[in-house]
Amino acid sequence: MRGMGSDFDPDQPVNWVVVKQIWPFLLEFKHRVVLALFCLLAAKMASIAMPFVLKYLVDDLDGQLGDTSLAFVSLPVGLLLAYGFIRLSNVLLGEIRDTLFGRVTERAMRRIGLKVFEHLHGLDLAFHLDRRTGGLSRDVERGTSGISFLMRFLVFNIAPTFIELFLVMGILWQQYSFEFALIVFLSVTAYVWFSKTATDWRTQYIREANQADSRSNTRAIDSLINYETVKYFANEKYESKLYDQELAGWEKAKRKNRLTLFALNTGQTLIISISMTAMLALAAQNVADGTMTLGDFVLINAFMMQIFLPLNFLGFVYREIKSSMVNIERMFKLMNVRSKVADAEDAQVLQLHKGEIEFKDVEFSYEENRPILSNLSFTLKPGEKLALVGGSGAGKSTIAKLLFRFYDASAGGIYIDGQNIQDVTQLSLRQAIGVVPQDTVLFNSTILENVRYGRPGATDDEVKEAIKLAHLQSFIGQLPNGYQTQVGERGLKLSGGEKQRVAIARTILKQPGILIFDEATSSLDSASERAVLKAIDEVSIGKSSVVIAHRLSTIVKADRILVLEQGEVVEQGSHESLLNQKGRYAHLWDLQQHKEQKEDV
Repeated sequence: MRGMGSDFDPDQPVNWVVVKQIWPFLLEFKHRVVLALFCLLAAKMASIAMPFVLKYLVDDLDGQLGDTSLAFVSLPVGLLLAYGFIRLSNVLLGEIRDTLFGRVTERAMRRIGLKVFEHLHGLDLAFHLDRRTGGLSRDVERGTSGISFLMRFLVFNIAPTFIELFLVMGILWQQYSFEFALIVFLSVTAYVWFSKTATDWRTQYIREANQADSRSNTRAIDSLINYETVKYFANEKYESKLYDQELAGWEKAKRKNRLTLFALNTGQTLIISISMTAMLALAAQNVADGTMTLGDFVLINAFMMQIFLPLNFLGFVYREIKSSMVNIERMFKLMNVRSKVADAEDAQVLQLHKGEIEFKDVEFSYEENRPILSNLSFTLKPGEKLALVGGSGAGKSTIAKLLFRFYDASAGGIYIDGQNIQDVTQLSLRQAIGVVPQDTVLFNSTILENVRYGRPGATDDEVKEAIKLAHLQSFIGQLPNGYQTQVGERGLKLSGGEKQRVAIARTILKQPGILIFDEATSSLDSASERAVLKAIDEVSIGKSSVVIAHRLSTIVKADRILVLEQGEVVEQGSHESLLNQKGRYAHLWDLQQHKEQKEDV
């Protein structure tokens, strides 16, 4: 995947700017965010109040137990009810907060997920030819999940924990002595410094584990997509070996991740243990000296538990946020990939009138120093059927890709009814052109829905009419489930000819003004080829069409034939006139005729 797998840098810092990129998505529910923050603050106030209620409760009971004249101890019912109410409020406010903010994060994930999806579809063909589908899907999946974790814990755990810490330090300093506040300050500072340093060090292992996970997933998906090829060559063990190699890399990365996590957890636990011991020792000494009550000791102990338990959790949260940031960083890096084929700022909608196509001095190359088209010029007249023939690598399919704007020409211009296709929107251009590709790939759905893909808003009757025009109805009539027959992944349950007719039916339903047939019969048997050619001839009536042909017998009725060689037109004319020229086309025709005669024998 271009730009998304080979750029690993263990020392690269996590890019916190992505938080700014996420924030606008949270503002769709501003009122929910405000209410959630209010519940957060109220819950923290309740949390801080609980140790004080415990103090007064213990002091009250301790005072009664110390008075030997009392025959019994009366329960401080008011304090007990207050403690129960505060604890209930703390939990209930937290639940309300999570419920309110849950809708916000879920909507943000939906919006961002859709934006990434649309961005991927907006990237050029070159990107998608280089991508690794398995790794790409994992990057998007982990990135969107990371957003949920980041928003939930950054807003509701890290920030509130530090608010509580400062409030507790102020209370301890004011109510008791600065030594208590100092111990809390030093312990929190040491904990945060150690957690950040160690977690930053561990980030490289998180990245390594994620990359290994993406590679193994990519390997598995590639192998399963090419299931037939694996079977053809009996390479199950070879595929398993490659997959196991990727899993071994993942296992090694996870082992490093686990060992470094052990070191981090041990250091954090040591800091917390020393801090709590020091706090309780100081409190116990003050109780022994009589400067503090037993209730004060319980209050300080409760505060320490209340602080260090979230602080310990804060270490986990910070680690997970760092991990989430790595995942989000990769997803937003993907969002920053720009398509080489983009609409001009002032791009207009294509106005299709007659369907005249002109290639004017067009040059193109996929790689430097390897030109595909050289100064290519030709005109397709309105309603004309133009055939492109030539050897492999002559540039036939490249012409179709340029016309459809999968790529932009390096030089020259391509015009439809006088409009440069680089000056019109890609959407309007592609809506005007129908393509029947050489290798038709279908969705894993029904025949009816695969044909309807040509125009998703079409009615069932319109879809069935397109199927009829593509001569696919008799085949469907033989199927037990008819139109509802599942075609399998990539249409593997259908033959080549059947898939090609589905592609033609799609194009008929689309109702484009210009047609491209890219070697639509190159892999078909004679019977299937005749059926497909009949459908192509009927669909092409009155429309400008480009036919890219390997078998010359399929284009003898073309109005004009261009013979390409090394990206240039070396001959052009009708089938008969080209044969009479006894040039390159005639030579190709003789070779194919001789080959077919030998095959018939």
